[in-house]
Amino acid sequence: MLCDDCKERPVSVHITKIINNQKTEKHLCEECAQKYGEIKFATDNKFSVQDFLKGMFNYSVPNVPQYQETACPSCGMTYSDFSRSGKVGCGECYVAYGERLEPLLRRIHGTNSHTGKVPKRSGGNLSLKRKIKQLKLELDRYVNSEEYEKAAKVRDEIKDMEKRLQA
Repeated sequence: MLCDDCKERPVSVHITKIINNQKTEKHLCEECAQKYGEIKFATDNKFSVQDFLKGMFNYSVPNVPQYQETACPSCGMTYSDFSRSGKVGCGECYVAYGERLEPLLRRIHGTNSHTGKVPKRSGGNLSLKRKIKQLKLELDRYVNSEEYEKAAKVRDEIKDMEKRLQA
């Protein structure tokens, strides 16, 4: 495929812009992409996922309240340290910076909760919690559609599962 601009060199950069639900695609060679001004290429040709993530963390969102700098009580890492490195220090960092990490996780992953596979040996409680959550949504649907007999069965099933979870 040849560059959309110069029609001479092979394409090495694909730019997709979506502005006001209008999608525009450009397929450019590296030289034309640099002229385009949207992308800056490093001379050493190294791509670092960490640098990419740092850029995501430093992305400024308008109308977001400013936070006082706090350190994680467990590892002592601050949010500034996290935004510079792109890595959290420990599991407690997710609790310490929860409000600030939630929009970031939603932007990167589409959600802020884990929806992947659960280990069979150690994930019994987690899969049970997921099932309870699913049943509660089902219960709400039945109540809203006034199917009270079905709602009562689901309610009883939820109660049984919650007892198993506490045991």
